[in-house]
Amino acid sequence: MKNIFWKILGLTVSSLVIPFCASCNAENNDGKLNIVTTIFPEYDWVMNVLGEKKDTMNVTLLLNSGIDLHSYEPSVQDTIAVSKCDLFVYVGGESDSWVEDVLKQATNKDMKVINLMDTLGDALKEEEIVEGMEGEEEEEEEEEEGPEYDEHVWLSLKNAQVLIKEISKSICELDEENSSYYQEQTTSYINTLKDLDTRYTEAVSQAQQTTLLFGDRFPFRYLVDDYNLKYYAAFIGCSAESEASFETIKFLANKVDELQLKVIYKLESSDGRIAETIKNNTTNKNQTIIVMDSIQSASTKEYKNGRNYLSIMEQNLVALKEGIK
Repeated sequence: MKNIFWKILGLTVSSLVIPFCASCNAENNDGKLNIVTTIFPEYDWVMNVLGEKKDTMNVTLLLNSGIDLHSYEPSVQDTIAVSKCDLFVYVGGESDSWVEDVLKQATNKDMKVINLMDTLGDALKEEEIVEGMEGEEEEEEEEEEGPEYDEHVWLSLKNAQVLIKEISKSICELDEENSSYYQEQTTSYINTLKDLDTRYTEAVSQAQQTTLLFGDRFPFRYLVDDYNLKYYAAFIGCSAESEASFETIKFLANKVDELQLKVIYKLESSDGRIAETIKNNTTNKNQTIIVMDSIQSASTKEYKNGRNYLSIMEQNLVALKEGIK
């Protein structure tokens, strides 16, 4: 439905964007380069590459109000920001189906565009339905159209390093005068992520338990595959479902008992009802419910208060350790 909506709306939006953008460029041209990102990880990666020079560019985060990637629909102002920017970074999955029409109407024909999923290429993973997980209603139709790939590529520290290098390359091309500085920033930041990746590997190497269970959607496919972990969950990562069937609840509760799991996970934006219901259907009913953060609802306000991609992934490591010890 989202695809159809944007195809229909495309012509209407394009008729508004071009005149509005001409006005915006005339009134707000401060001489700075404009970078637009869709989600928080991209925004934070850009800011790390820019380092002390971040004030020399205008960096915009579109999903800045707590809404996640799967529910976002851009406003006219959002399409204007994309249309006139110098660098646009987006995920590139089904949730970004609106992007194609907006880029066709871009007023800046020299814009650099980074599609995270295209950048990763063969490293992408298809969405999968594991045992006990509820499938989507449109699953059969999707299978006929071809595979759907998991959009949550930023939740792999290994993917992040590849994507940051691509972002850095584009920024260096936009501002060649300071390219050496950006390259140094990039190397330093990537080394920090490599260190965290090593800590994840070490934690898993000492694990007593190698299976995670989510009473929620599961956007962590890339993360668990990086460290050879197994998982069970109520829904796939992109699911719009919010209510689990009795069969799903019972299956997951039985898995908690069978594997003697001490932790049931939920997402940062979840009310935790499914996780609680699973817990209440286990034999001992003594599991801890812990949050794993998919980094989809973080905002620039939180960034200014010190929250960032690295700190959230460090928190996720703490949460992971609780579930595998």
